[in-house]
Amino acid sequence: MLGTLLTAFGIGGCVAAQPLKPTARLTVPAKPQVSPQRLQTHVRVLSEDFLGRSFDQPQTLQKAADYIAAQLAQSGVKAERQRFEVDGNGYENLIARFGPADSTAPLLVMGAHYDSALTEHEHSHGEAGGKGAGPTPDTHTPGADDNASGVAGLLELAHVLAANPPTQPVELVFYTLEEPPNFRTDDMGSYRHARSLRDSGRAVRLMLSVEMIGYYSDAPGSQRYPLAPLGWFYPDQANFIGLIGEFKDFGAMRRTKSVMRAAADADLPLGVHSLNSPRFVHGVDFSDHLSYWRLGYPAIMVTDTSFMRNPHYHKSTDTWDRLDYGRMAQVVRMLAAIALDVG
Repeated sequence: MLGTLLTAFGIGGCVAAQPLKPTARLTVPAKPQVSPQRLQTHVRVLSEDFLGRSFDQPQTLQKAADYIAAQLAQSGVKAERQRFEVDGNGYENLIARFGPADSTAPLLVMGAHYDSALTEHEHSHGEAGGKGAGPTPDTHTPGADDNASGVAGLLELAHVLAANPPTQPVELVFYTLEEPPNFRTDDMGSYRHARSLRDSGRAVRLMLSVEMIGYYSDAPGSQRYPLAPLGWFYPDQANFIGLIGEFKDFGAMRRTKSVMRAAADADLPLGVHSLNSPRFVHGVDFSDHLSYWRLGYPAIMVTDTSFMRNPHYHKSTDTWDRLDYGRMAQVVRMLAAIALDVG
């Protein structure tokens, strides 16, 4: 439907792209300073010093959590630790709060998982590091893009929000146990957090799942899509950030994309494209936003589209040196604009 929706023909009209030029009225603040160097440092530390951030290495996950808490503290932010047990092992989310403490105001949640996956070989063979052997890049992915990039982005965002407090309540949440075998279960860290919000009766304005924001390419044909007709409406170059949401969150998607586009850096253009889709389209629910969808909260995934462009997804080659920290910094500025948006 031209003017409001572009229907992806050939798939039953079940996927819709937002208009190219959203018309929402914006009140975007001045662009904050974001450090590509700090982003790179965080990604390198998480992917190299804490190799093996997976469910079978709870001690490594704890060290990663402690690093996140320490980095938040350096920004002047005290992290709350949300601890829980799975199969006798302790795990934790970390929650950083900004803005007014009014518990009745609708909450904006931005979250990223700090655990990483076993390699595809380990997933298929179920060896989990060779029964007691220490993690190596052959058994446990470094997880630079997936998802040290999202974690680094939120750490840098915390630095920005500590200096520029939002006028509405915001939680930055660092989740554990997003990856298999806990994916799609009640043991996902994001589900534990979403459940706690539901149990407390907290209203959620929107949840943004920051899932892989570091991999880009300007090469023609570098971007793929889960359904071929989507290529009619979206770029074939992997040089944009994607937003994925459900149909019912069309209004929230429109506003989010408008704010992010308004916050883009003219010196290093980064496109923002969105998709409202049912969950059965492959990949649209592959992250922590699924936990909030399950509980009825509005949620959008912010992503570089993962395996639709990054050939190193869930492999030993997902390393820090393959990411684009300039474009990552742009995404963080866009997220800051959303957190500081008063429209």
